Amino acid sequence: MFDTVLVANRGEIAVRVMNTLRRMGIRSVAVYTDADAGTRAVREADTAVRVSDYLSISDMVEAAQRAGAQAVHPGYGFLAENARFARACAEAGLVFIGPPAEAIEAMGDKIAAKATVSAAGVPVVPGVSEVDEIAAAAAEVGYPLLLKPSAGGGGKGMRLVTDPADLAAAVESAQREARSAFGDDRLLLERFVTTPRHIEIQVLADTHGTVLHLGERECSLQRRHQKIVEEAPSVLLDEATRARMGAAAVEAARSVGYTGAGTVEFIVSAHAPDEFFFMEMNTRLQVEHPVTELVTGLDLVEWQVRVAAGEALSLTQEDIRLDGHAVEVRVYAEDAARGFIPTGGTVLDLHEPTDVRVDSWLSPGTVVSSNYDPMLAKVVAWGPDRAAALHRLDCALADTAVLGLTTNVAFLRALLADPDVRSGQIDTGLVERRLESLVPSEVPEEFFVAAALDRVLDLQPSGDVVDPWDVPSGWRLGGGGGVTMRLKAGETEALVRVEGSPDAATVVVGDGEPVRVSARREGNRLDVHYAGEFRRYRRAGEWLARDGFAVAVGERPNLLATRGESNEGGPVVSPMPGTVLVVKVAPGERVAAGAPLLVVEAMKMEHTLVAPVDGVVREVRVQAGQQVALDEVLAVVTPEAEK
Repeated sequence: MFDTVLVANRGEIAVRVMNTLRRMGIRSVAVYTDADAGTRAVREADTAVRVSDYLSISDMVEAAQRAGAQAVHPGYGFLAENARFARACAEAGLVFIGPPAEAIEAMGDKIAAKATVSAAGVPVVPGVSEVDEIAAAAAEVGYPLLLKPSAGGGGKGMRLVTDPADLAAAVESAQREARSAFGDDRLLLERFVTTPRHIEIQVLADTHGTVLHLGERECSLQRRHQKIVEEAPSVLLDEATRARMGAAAVEAARSVGYTGAGTVEFIVSAHAPDEFFFMEMNTRLQVEHPVTELVTGLDLVEWQVRVAAGEALSLTQEDIRLDGHAVEVRVYAEDAARGFIPTGGTVLDLHEPTDVRVDSWLSPGTVVSSNYDPMLAKVVAWGPDRAAALHRLDCALADTAVLGLTTNVAFLRALLADPDVRSGQIDTGLVERRLESLVPSEVPEEFFVAAALDRVLDLQPSGDVVDPWDVPSGWRLGGGGGVTMRLKAGETEALVRVEGSPDAATVVVGDGEPVRVSARREGNRLDVHYAGEFRRYRRAGEWLARDGFAVAVGERPNLLATRGESNEGGPVVSPMPGTVLVVKVAPGERVAAGAPLLVVEAMKMEHTLVAPVDGVVREVRVQAGQQVALDEVLAVVTPEAEK
């Protein structure tokens, strides 16, 4: 067994892998860039080595050698499915905790992978891989169709095309994102399966010829073709289908000489659950592996390490039993109300639940930048059945607060409460169909009440002797007039008036009815008695959080965004902090409403900004490669008649 392992990754997966290494008595080595020097993974590792880039193979190999490591665990993402990295480790005398480089190559190319598993008898989705003549290939496959990068996964570069008129733009965007993410812009066209469900099988193989499957995970709840909720087992499969799908996954793994932990992904129509088609194999640990661990009782990272060290699996297929149900959600730094655009910022305060599993890399002071994937944590709940697991998960999310940046926690709670989700009637298009009902259009009024009381508490004088003129009562001739403030939360503004002291106040929000409230603050907690209920908020700076809903409430509205919304044309602002990838227009150019102007990337996600009206591009203030901030003006478009 190894005594030192380098974890060639960052964030929550680095922390998670190091937890298992610690339990196994193995010394862990973290790697970090300058931006991550103070993160939790670095603090919790036994030692840490600086690298220039998480994608630098030479840096990773050198770091492992300097730290005296015998093996390297790649986590997921970055170099985890890079055959050159696996070979470089072997050439340096390091054990790569993953499959052989040949297996990575065979399954890393979706075009080659489909041919390999098809030859092994595994059913595949009809598609075309020769896309030199893309329009002709699309006509052969038929619409709707999926464009998928041949070299990658995680939803990056994937595009659904329903209309031939949209094909050229989709190909351009998919190839650009594929080049950026994987260094390979080859695309695969596949027929889009209607009402699809995404089901994957966890496999585990040793170097002695044993290949097992550990049951399935349902991963159908997705946004932008990326999973956000995963569970095990799937309510769709019966025992016979589970056995058939598991056997197909085992054959897919055998066909490439696979070893270690991997995942074989299938697409299944909700209307024909006994039919399934191979999509791809992920030759690494999956983000959603905790749900399999909770229902099987196995530590997949431990088995990855043991297999890499040459141990034989001590299990047989008959030993694998699925106990109960587990559900995982991915907590992202993103704004669901604005199309899931990535957010960022500094974690001012943090509260994570303690009665479920939380894989996280966060701590107060953590800086979440736009340079990496926006996933912050995974919250995972187990129950004796699916209903119990969902209930525990909802309670855990209600007890989750990340203050300082916008997250998707409130959206996740709304999604888990959806009737079809509760009943298991899900597919990969559910989130898109239900998005309007899952994302609140306005900030709940209670946050304005709490924020106003918080402001008044800030103004309260302290000391043994209090000058009555220092009390913020809004006093004037004839009595107290109360304190009035204009607050903004997200895109919602409200005029709020507070009369009386915080321990016995009357609050009016906008034109609403007066509400009797009282508030008390202790540390970063704000306790409010409101509408007959006791409500506890966590607060930090302008941020308030309750029941998984966190919102920044400020006294000054974003005048730039307000002006942009009030005009027909005007400034086009960046919806997120990121990097300008493409500038498609020049000053003086005439554009039609909806025409693409610029492409901004953040956290490996592209966002195309379009013209708000038919008009003229008056200004372009940025160029390709430039870093931009949230709500920064990038261009100005005005109607032609407007001067």
